[in-house]
Amino acid sequence: MVTPVARREAAAHLHQVYGVSQRRACQAIGADRSSVRYRCRRPEDGLLRSRLREIAAVRRRFGYRRLYILLRRDGIMLNHKKLRRIYAEERLQVRRRGGRKRALGSRAPLALPQGPNQRWSMGFLHDQLSDGRRFRILAIVDDFTRECLALVADTSLSGLRVGRELDAIVAEPGKPAVCVSDNGTELTSTAILRWSQESRVEWHTTSRLANRSRMRLSRASTVVCVTSC
Repeated sequence: MVTPVARREAAAHLHQVYGVSQRRACQAIGADRSSVRYRCRRPEDGLLRSRLREIAAVRRRFGYRRLYILLRRDGIMLNHKKLRRIYAEERLQVRRRGGRKRALGSRAPLALPQGPNQRWSMGFLHDQLSDGRRFRILAIVDDFTRECLALVADTSLSGLRVGRELDAIVAEPGKPAVCVSDNGTELTSTAILRWSQESRVEWHTTSRLANRSRMRLSRASTVVCVTSC
């Protein structure tokens, strides 16, 4: 009997079954009377727990830190330590990946864009220089116009850098309604999640980009590179 809950249950059992007083029951199990008499005065968190389960059901790979950002967007203000406790009590911990990958739930197909700036697809292209150093290229494409909006090349492209590049693009043609990307670490980071929440842009993550989107990225980047050369 380590936890106060277990000690309260043991004291109640001795009092009900053997008819001993609460004082003697506490002396027998080595518990303090104040902890046995304690009654929880925490407010009801039914709405918070239900909303947390709803978001976790949609964002299956999000931990409590990312869910904390989404709850604050809905106007639910709470301490991150309290959220972590409720998150653990609801058993919403993200399981480690391993073994054969299986699809979770039903996957809704993406609606086809009917105009510009409705859906942007983005991904990374990889190459290396003549001296062997590798670099990456962030390609952003409008799925309706098939226009390559940006090609950003660098040896390192973090989530913060991607957010800054998106801000630079949004300043001219406007922001999209949906962004589609794969589940790479840069595109699923907290920085990107915060950018999507502040910009009010829905972010759709897939296991990998569709073949059509990959072909558009490669074709657009090739045309732009050839034209610039």
